Amino acid sequence: MELTIISSVRTNNFNDDRLMEKIAGLWKEASSHLNQNQIIYGVYHNYESDYKGDYTLSIAIEDSQGNPSLKIPKNGNYEIVHVDTTDEQGVVHTWKKIWESEDSRTLTRAYTYDFEKYYPNGDIEIYIAIEH
Repeated sequence: MELTIISSVRTNNFNDDRLMEKIAGLWKEASSHLNQNQIIYGVYHNYESDYKGDYTLSIAIEDSQGNPSLKIPKNGNYEIVHVDTTDEQGVVHTWKKIWESEDSRTLTRAYTYDFEKYYPNGDIEIYIAIEH
């Protein structure tokens, strides 16, 4: 899959006091380049270690102009998790469940490229790269 990065930020879920501010700012910055009729991706990559380490979050779109700036391998093995969009904090709650699954060893993550996929109809899926 080839995506064009609109905006990126480097952060940490546990050691960055400005985490929510950075993510909100990232989405605000990217929003002027997005439209509601396209699939939007929140891509997690460049992991320092696991979910407790630093990572890069990029907002991206599929590029029909042939100018990809991020290539996610098509042969990746993903666990797909559907987000409860009736929950205002659905994405955050889903990530917490993913981390719990990892901590309980029912999920073994690859830490290559994980992404949230935001559909025009409001549905959200999280794709977690898993070990083969």
